[in-house]
Amino acid sequence: MESDELSTLIGERVRTARAVRGLSLAALARLAGIGKGSLSEIENGIRNPTLSTLYALGDALGAPLSWLLAERAGAEVRSPGITARLLDSSTSDGLTVEVYLLRLDPGPPHVSEAHGPNVTEHLVLTRGSARVGGRGEEATLEAGDAATWTADVEHSYRALGDDVAEGVLVMRWRD
Repeated sequence: MESDELSTLIGERVRTARAVRGLSLAALARLAGIGKGSLSEIENGIRNPTLSTLYALGDALGAPLSWLLAERAGAEVRSPGITARLLDSSTSDGLTVEVYLLRLDPGPPHVSEAHGPNVTEHLVLTRGSARVGGRGEEATLEAGDAATWTADVEHSYRALGDDVAEGVLVMRWRD
């Protein structure tokens, strides 16, 4: 999927969800902690939002990241130092499961703000080494290792050393 097409789909989803919830542009921007102008550009498909911005919008709207990505396998989003590509998502009986291919670039950690309650992340590292998890409870992983943490607290992802780290991230959202 082309970046422009994805930006347009994300913008439409955010605008629709905001309207359904009766939120003004300013109210959603405030809830998500982003600028009103930035939100307007996202809704109009002009701005390509970062992974961090998408998580903030999803949390403010009560929507999983995969919904904002229009549940399109292959959709890819980035923030400095991290890339997530949606592999699959499903929802059944109040449980949403999202599967991402995660790439961590060497350098400073990517810090993710707390998601809403009842969100768990599972990472299986397939390449390199990384330090991941909730603040103060991070785990060091090597290829083949796995870690699980509740994502309702600030958490981080960091490739260790000079090499890229990759893994499969499974996020579980319970209503």
